[in-house]
Amino acid sequence: MSETVQQIKVGDALIGGPRLALIAGPCLVEDEESTYSMASRLSETCHALDVPFIFKASYDKANRTAVTSARGPGWQKGLQIVARVGRRAGVPVLSDVHEVAQIGVAAEVLDMLQIPAFLCRQTDLLVAAGETGRPINIKKGQFMAPDDMEHSVAKVTSTGNRNVSVTERGSSFGYHNLVVDMRGLQIMRGFGYPVIFDATHSVQLPGGAGGASGGQRDLAPALARAAVAVGIDALFIEVHPDPDNAPCDGPNMLPIDEVGPLLTTLIAIREAVRETAQGG
Repeated sequence: MSETVQQIKVGDALIGGPRLALIAGPCLVEDEESTYSMASRLSETCHALDVPFIFKASYDKANRTAVTSARGPGWQKGLQIVARVGRRAGVPVLSDVHEVAQIGVAAEVLDMLQIPAFLCRQTDLLVAAGETGRPINIKKGQFMAPDDMEHSVAKVTSTGNRNVSVTERGSSFGYHNLVVDMRGLQIMRGFGYPVIFDATHSVQLPGGAGGASGGQRDLAPALARAAVAVGIDALFIEVHPDPDNAPCDGPNMLPIDEVGPLLTTLIAIREAVRETAQGG
């Protein structure tokens, strides 16, 4: 973790600073009260551990496996819920943007805009997001080589906006499977911008449950530990109080009660790596 990267301020959270940051929340907005409950619980956990926190919830899931898959309450209502939850919980909020037409409205209420993995090469979307001046998190496509993501970053920074991060979320490996090449974390961090590791989508089995995606949530903590040891600036995880009954991505989401113990372990790993690098 010796490389210097651009630090990004998202609300009162810092990505690329001395502390490992956390981006976490449910796959999608179900309703305001359950979303607020998760934001509050995560905020309390992170505050206790001195972890910078950004709440994530998708106001619309436009890239579901099947036409019948859950997408949320509709993009306008969903976006309003995310905004209200952020204000009520006092936390910065992040959500995906799928269309250029949504970006202006989303940028008015979101602290960070996220480009979904499947859209990480969409020039118009990246440029429009960059032009808002908001911090932009670009998910690396499952079909992309790590070094190719530098071009996606350049599309955003061409607008003069350097508040960019890149998120690793696994690469396609045959049918219905993803693998994580830990070398990619170092390659992408070499761009000079923070790198985030998405531990839960990295254990997703895309389309592996017929009309929905499967997952191996029990493997997510192991990948998170490895990624922190390699060197990342933030961890991205999707969580839920009852993942087995969540409307989407349940098989790869972590139970929200597991977040605190996982973060405690990751902080210890990060400090051990830092001390070793400094000759301690």
